[in-house]
Amino acid sequence: MRMVFRWYGEGNDTVTLPQIKQIPGVEGIVWALHHLPAGEEWPMEDILAYKKLADPYGFHLEVVESVNVHEDIKLGLPTRDRYIENYKRTIEKLAKVGAKVICYNFMPVFDWIRTDLFKELEDGSTALFYEKAMVDAMDPMDLVRKINENPDFTMPGWEPARLLHLSSVFESYKNVTEDDLWNNLQYFLEQIIPVAEANDIKMAIHPDDPPWSIFGLPRIMTGPDSIRKLLKLVDNPYNGVTLCSGSLGVNPNHNVAEMVREFADRIPFAHIRNVRLYENGDFIETSHRASDGSVDICDIVKAYHEKGFTGYARPDHGRHIWDEKCRAGYGLYDRALGIMYLWGIWDSLERTKRGTRV
Repeated sequence: MRMVFRWYGEGNDTVTLPQIKQIPGVEGIVWALHHLPAGEEWPMEDILAYKKLADPYGFHLEVVESVNVHEDIKLGLPTRDRYIENYKRTIEKLAKVGAKVICYNFMPVFDWIRTDLFKELEDGSTALFYEKAMVDAMDPMDLVRKINENPDFTMPGWEPARLLHLSSVFESYKNVTEDDLWNNLQYFLEQIIPVAEANDIKMAIHPDDPPWSIFGLPRIMTGPDSIRKLLKLVDNPYNGVTLCSGSLGVNPNHNVAEMVREFADRIPFAHIRNVRLYENGDFIETSHRASDGSVDICDIVKAYHEKGFTGYARPDHGRHIWDEKCRAGYGLYDRALGIMYLWGIWDSLERTKRGTRV
């Protein structure tokens, strides 16, 4: 398991590279050019600028999250080919700085949905929260306004430029079915995967978050059946999955550890986080500790260890603790604690494997 840490860039993140350097076992940053709209070809000078920032700390740039997919590709519009060509050129450029994995998603309009970015937990920390009844009843524009009440940091997938034409984008999806979305994903992958393979970069789709339809929009990456279907669309080791225990774990019928065991050879990148589920369909993100949530983080890490996982992993979202002011879900302290929890499980498994007394 190779530990990495998501970083939003200089001037766009409260966490600094010197701070990340002090977290044991972190070898690279998970990065992207967040200032560019989806669909644009990434300029080489901007990519090299990131490398210049990371190099003094010995961090690699092997995991990119995300090269966002333009809505025209998801919608299957005639203009999609232009954006796919931009995507191909970006893949080729990323290979020049050593990228090995591109995490992306195929969710219409929204990358993820929460109703409260700073819901208080019993211990006084705060975390991302999803209230099912609110989502079922609210207008999506109300949700946009609520998310944008946090003006200091843009949230991934909720950038103002992306949401500027929200009403027209919703209208475009009015007659798009899940089958249509699958067909458009297949078209995209058939174009992209040969370029990814030629440049030794694995494409790793992120599951829908949460993994069910929101606001009547089609969603297709929702569980193990979806993953099986995806892997068959283009049956190539460079077509893989970012297995996110938090996204998939909010469905109580999902056993994420068993998904790891089934799909391990097609998981180049792992997001590991915990969530607590409520009977009414609500959920809140918690510490990584297994007993604090509803997802068996211990068994998930055990599954990766059993399969000899050598891919990349990052602590996904964290709580906001010790009065830290940060981008929602992306502070320093709780993600650092999460890393040490994951390493603790992994190191114990390693010692047991070697027959060393724990």
